[in-house]
Amino acid sequence: MRLLDKGYKVLIETNGSVSIKDIDKRAVIIMDIKTPSSSMTEKMDFSNLDFIKKSDELKFVVCSREDYESSKKIIVSYKLAGKCEILLSPAFNILEPSLLSSWIIEDRLNVRLNLQIHKYIFGPGERAV
Repeated sequence: MRLLDKGYKVLIETNGSVSIKDIDKRAVIIMDIKTPSSSMTEKMDFSNLDFIKKSDELKFVVCSREDYESSKKIIVSYKLAGKCEILLSPAFNILEPSLLSSWIIEDRLNVRLNLQIHKYIFGPGERAV
């Protein structure tokens, strides 16, 4: 990648449905992990988790307790704690951030709470880009 060769930091955001295996290792991968409420879990290529690096991020958008439990199961099953940055986001206007926070604290889950700030700023139906 020419941008990487010129010293630029390159971040690639993906929904995880296509293999990241051949992406230049210098790029930062930001991958969404689809939870049950998304109805997209079956489209995930979970073999991508074998190629995640310390500099990468995995994001889970959580709509319910079921989504949270599914996220925890993936984190444990694929031994993701400490492998990369893990972010859990409460779905805007669906799950209260305080509730997701309490689950994370209760379970001492080693993740970051990530609010979908663009939705707070621009509204749920607007795109910032």
